[in-house]
Amino acid sequence: MPSEVYLSRSEGHYEGVKRVLGLADKVLRKAGTARQVVVKVNFVSAYRELCATPVGAVRAVIEALSKHYGGTIIVAERPAQGSLIEALRNYGYLALKELYDVEFVDIGRDDYEVFEVWDSNLDKTVKIRVSKTMLDADYLVSVVRPKTHDTVVVTLTIKNVVVGAVHPGYRGLLHQGYKAINLSIAYLARHLMPSLAVVDGYVGMEGDGPIGGSPKKLGVAVVGEDPVAVDSLVALLMGFNPKNIGYLYYLSQWGLGFMAPNRVRVVGVEDWKSMVSRFKPHRTYFDQLGWRLRAEEEVKVLRSLRFLSF
Repeated sequence: MPSEVYLSRSEGHYEGVKRVLGLADKVLRKAGTARQVVVKVNFVSAYRELCATPVGAVRAVIEALSKHYGGTIIVAERPAQGSLIEALRNYGYLALKELYDVEFVDIGRDDYEVFEVWDSNLDKTVKIRVSKTMLDADYLVSVVRPKTHDTVVVTLTIKNVVVGAVHPGYRGLLHQGYKAINLSIAYLARHLMPSLAVVDGYVGMEGDGPIGGSPKKLGVAVVGEDPVAVDSLVALLMGFNPKNIGYLYYLSQWGLGFMAPNRVRVVGVEDWKSMVSRFKPHRTYFDQLGWRLRAEEEVKVLRSLRFLSF
């Protein structure tokens, strides 16, 4: 069966996400049986709003989840630049506590489990710490704005939870070159795949993302239970071929989601192709496309996968 992805036009962060979640209400009902709901937002920096998940989008998500889930909703993040409390203040998130039963968790101060990911030569592994709050969530929601990226072409819902779940002092260890980082993101996603992927595409970022790019209006909101399908559709809407995005390619090859448009049923808009708005890629875009493996590197990866209990 194809994956269903819900798509609507958007004229605002709150309004657009609320509209698309209304289309996907049957999906949200699954949150009602969850033990712990975690909403992973994306800040990157505490000082530039364009690089952050808009608070309006998160408000719409929490509002929709609260209709089905009666417990405290955890909002988790740790910016790469600045502190969590600075980001919450600067981006208007503290007001959410006045409206809903939410708790903010700083991933940098969270308990952790140790995982191993690839080094730059693909024949050894490096150890990293991954947030237990993220790993233990039985209903994990990723909410992002679409952005171009300096290493993996685009950053969307999967990368948000995977890289964001790694403790700040260890995130740099994921950056072992274009080949290793795409493999590592895909591998870790097996343990951190969102239950619900939400993209607030009212305004995204193009050019030198994920921090220094420029605003780009896309005017869409996208939701789905298959994050590979959601991220692949959004990549297409941004003008990128998802087959050129390494971590999405690996996840689809490993049977963890659908990438091909013919395996995805888009609900809410008949002609999604008319909504494509091409984003200017990062200046290193063509270098980033060098993530594909040579034959001898594939052998190394297969050995590592067995070692990592894939």
